[in-house]
Amino acid sequence: MLSIRHLTRYRYTEPLLYSVQTLHLWPSSGPCQRVVDWSIQVPGRLSELPALQGNREHSFSLSARATDRLTEVLVVAQGRVEPTGVAEFDDTAGLPPAFYRRSSVLAEPHPRMTAWAREQLGAAAGASPTPQGALALAEAVAQRVRYRTGNTGVETTALEAFDWGLGVCQDQAHVMVALCRGLGWPARYVSGYFFAQNEPELASHAWVDVCVDEARSRWLSVDVTHACPTDRRHVRLAAATDYAACLPIRGMRRGGGQEALDVRVQIEPIDLA
Repeated sequence: MLSIRHLTRYRYTEPLLYSVQTLHLWPSSGPCQRVVDWSIQVPGRLSELPALQGNREHSFSLSARATDRLTEVLVVAQGRVEPTGVAEFDDTAGLPPAFYRRSSVLAEPHPRMTAWAREQLGAAAGASPTPQGALALAEAVAQRVRYRTGNTGVETTALEAFDWGLGVCQDQAHVMVALCRGLGWPARYVSGYFFAQNEPELASHAWVDVCVDEARSRWLSVDVTHACPTDRRHVRLAAATDYAACLPIRGMRRGGGQEALDVRVQIEPIDLA
C-alpha cells in the first residue's frame, strides 16, 4: 500500500480577486488499484463534476476583495491506495475505445512517425494491436525519446519530442499515443503517481493505455519510460486523450499579478505486516 501526499501551492505578487480551478486529483478504485481513503483540501468549496472520460473531476472557486489580501492558494490531495499490479484489464464503463483513435493537439499522429512505428514493429497498415506489439513499441519509444528534464514543456507536442529525441515521461507518453493512433490502435494518456526510492523525480508520472482487444474493450497499461507494463508502483489518477485533457490542476484567475507555482509529491510505502 502507498501513502500519497500531493501539495500544490500558488503564490501571487498581488491580491487574487477571483479564481476557478478544475482538478483531476482523485484516484478511482478499479482493476489496477484499490483506493482505501482519499481527500482533497482546498480554500473554497469542492464540487464534483460529471465524469466525462471516466475520471473523477472536481472544481472550486474563490472570490475575494482586494482588501482581503489573498496572495496564496494551497491545494492538498492525499490518501492511501493499494495498487493491484494488474496491467491488462477490461474497461466497459468508459468511453468506447474508438474514441481514443481521434487526434489531439499534444498527441497528433504524423505520417513520418507512423512509418517509423511500422518499421520498428514490421507491421503492415491496419495490423491489430497485441500486448507484445505494444510493449515492443514502448521499448522503441524509450530508446528514441531519451528521458531528460529541462528540455521540453507542458505544450511540447508528440512530433516535437519525437524529432528532438528527448523529453520527460509526459513526452514519451504523447509520442507513444500518437504512434498508436497512427497505426489505428486506440490509445490514451494516463496521469498518476509512481513510487521508486531511486527515482523521486517520477513521483508525478505519466504512461499509456493501449487497447489490445477493441471488441472486449480490453486495455494494456504501459509505462513507456521504463518500457514495461504498469505494476504495484503505479497509481492511476486520470486517463484522457492527452495531458491537456487531464491536467492535475487547471484554471483561470483575475488579479494576483505574477504567479509562482510549487508542486511537491511525497509517496511512502505502508507495511501492513
